[in-house]
Amino acid sequence: MDGLGHGSIVTVATCNLNQWALDFDGNLERVLQSCVEAKAKGATYRLGPELELCGYGCEDHFLEQDTFAHCWESLLELLERGATDDLLCDFGMPVLHGGVRYNCRI
Repeated sequence: MDGLGHGSIVTVATCNLNQWALDFDGNLERVLQSCVEAKAKGATYRLGPELELCGYGCEDHFLEQDTFAHCWESLLELLERGATDDLLCDFGMPVLHGGVRYNCRI
C-alpha cells in the first residue's frame, strides 16, 4: 500500500457463458475457454455464472445424484487442465451436503 491507503489493482473477468442444461462436456469447454481468455487479458480473478458447470435449467435433474457427480468431475477436470493456474476462479455448481441441495460458488 502507498501512503494514501491505496492497494493493488485487481483485474476481474466476469463471464456470461452460453451454457446448456446437462451439457457437461460443452459447458466444461466453455468454462475452460473463459479461463484461458481471462488469463490472456491479465485477470487475476474470474467470476462465472450461476450453475455454469451443469447449466441453469436442470429442474428435476437436481434430484438425481448424477448431476452432482458430473459437476464434481467437471471441476476436477478444470483443475487438472490448469484452468485455475495463476487465476482465482469462482465456479457455479450445485452441491449436495448432508442430504440438502445447494446452489453454490466453488
